[in-house]
Amino acid sequence: MEHTNEFLEKEPVGKLMRMYSVPCIISLLVAALYNIVDQIFIANASYLGSYGNAANTVVFPLTIVALAVAVMIGDSACAHVSILLGMKKSDDAASTVGNAVILTIASSLVITVLYLVFAKGILTMFGGTVNEETYRQASEYFFWITVGIPFYMFGQTMNPIIRSDGNPRFAMVSTLVGAVFNIIFDPILIYSLKWGMMGAAVATIAGQIITALLSLWYLAHMKAVKLSAASFKLRGDLIGRFLPLGMTSLLSQISVVASMAAVNNMIRKYGALDPIFGQEQFAQIPMAVVGIVMKFFQIVISISVGLAAGCIPVTGYNIGAGRKDRAKELFILLLKAEALVGFVALLIVELMPGRLIGIFGAANESIYYTEFAIRSFRIYLCMMVLATVNKGTFIYLQSLGKALTSTAISLIREILFGVGFALLLPVFFGLDGVLYSMPVSDILTFVIAAFIILRTLKDLSSPQTEQTGYVTI
Repeated sequence: MEHTNEFLEKEPVGKLMRMYSVPCIISLLVAALYNIVDQIFIANASYLGSYGNAANTVVFPLTIVALAVAVMIGDSACAHVSILLGMKKSDDAASTVGNAVILTIASSLVITVLYLVFAKGILTMFGGTVNEETYRQASEYFFWITVGIPFYMFGQTMNPIIRSDGNPRFAMVSTLVGAVFNIIFDPILIYSLKWGMMGAAVATIAGQIITALLSLWYLAHMKAVKLSAASFKLRGDLIGRFLPLGMTSLLSQISVVASMAAVNNMIRKYGALDPIFGQEQFAQIPMAVVGIVMKFFQIVISISVGLAAGCIPVTGYNIGAGRKDRAKELFILLLKAEALVGFVALLIVELMPGRLIGIFGAANESIYYTEFAIRSFRIYLCMMVLATVNKGTFIYLQSLGKALTSTAISLIREILFGVGFALLLPVFFGLDGVLYSMPVSDILTFVIAAFIILRTLKDLSSPQTEQTGYVTI
């Protein structure tokens, strides 16, 4: 019997949200933990310490560039495939998957070459020259991470595509298995073999290769989507339709890069003016600490994005099938879940920041390291509830085909506010200005998001007159 996704139109939306979002959350958390696990092991290696932490912070946004492109392709293909399956257009769904695979392979090779050729300039741009030892360790880590980019991107692109095929569990398992290998290899290569930053990177690459191989196997055994050789023929018209749906995913990730570039350079500039961190032996601390705070934020946002991204196949199918009422019900449920995630995260960062920083080697560092970390957690992440609701709204709009609206508000949040305030506020508040930039951006973005949410709910309450697969704001 032919496998279909018709259950997406019939099962209770709460059940479907759990079915798709939980594996998606786990997949994204595992992906985020690749870098975080590296940083934990690096931080607790006495011969690496805060220099290794700072080096990891420098390289982290550069891995996000690769992730951004992969997620853009994967999420856009996921949304488009889900809508097409709801409209019973299986051939176009197969071509969407095939074209997404080709785009991923090509873009991953381009990024790898660019990174290898322009490594020195790129690391300098992201604050790697805060001191000599940080730059040395960042260069080593960056080279090996770059080698694994094609495997990393392929696995990340396939993850949402596998979910759109109706198998969120396999998407989760493929990522989880790779992460387990990373966790196993990290202590062996860093502590036992003393490979340092290279060891952390090689452990990461090993996990990424495992995930990529499992994803490749699934590509040959898809269920709802039937691939053929013709599916991999590039179609400009098809790419032009589905790729814009992933622009929000691209911007949400690229904005992290732009924001971290601004933050790292402001830390380097205003840290040099600080009476404590202006000293050579403490210069790397602010960059290391803010990088750790951003990693915790990345964990929370992974949950937030996972909740919304898990809804994409469900919403897309129902929109394609003309069931806007179910899409609205799911959106309301998503907003409640996003607010809950943000509230729990807020309690953690406000009540126990000392324990959080203790995971990242605080015992081996000076008191300035811990004090700055506690202040950073409490200020930088004080608007987590708004941040999660904003992010969930951005991602959910993709499943409605609202690429323009989703992209516009993402640009405002991530580039205008995120980068703008990171550059502006330190002029008046020094290092603390970097910390204030996040909550100020989230407050202003929520004012816009609230309007978008109300308009979207109103639109989903109106009759759907034709089965186009898309709704307008």
